[in-house]
Amino acid sequence: MAQLNLKINGKNYKTDIDPETPLLWYLREHADLVGTKYGCGIAQCGACTVHMDGNPIRSCVMPISAIGEAEITTIEGLSTDGSHPVQQAWDELDVPQCGYCQAGQMMTAAAFIRDNKAPSEEEIEDAMNPHICRCGTYHRIRKAVKLAADKAK
Repeated sequence: MAQLNLKINGKNYKTDIDPETPLLWYLREHADLVGTKYGCGIAQCGACTVHMDGNPIRSCVMPISAIGEAEITTIEGLSTDGSHPVQQAWDELDVPQCGYCQAGQMMTAAAFIRDNKAPSEEEIEDAMNPHICRCGTYHRIRKAVKLAADKAK
């Protein structure tokens, strides 16, 4: 076991767990950040999406040893008061149905609108396409991403 130092949501963590432990398990079982969900375990569904230095990654397949000095942001770190444009848009349009995939969807949307403040429908579709929603709320998700981009301007 190696001593690892992690920065998650602006807070420093030290751990000596197996370096091959997926980041998702560290977040949920050791850091008590349970907003990030386990979906498929093979980086296909996107439920486990978090930011690594602002870029979306699938935490279910990311070994904790690969984090290095990067800063991790989870859904809990997106904003503490729900004021992020994505959170506001999701709430305003009542996007979630079962809600299981929503944290991952929101993290991808947040990174996407940070880089694209005026996305086309096609760009939104492409950005959100790698996520799977078993409730089929894709239409509301796309509308929320557009609204969040408008709010972020």
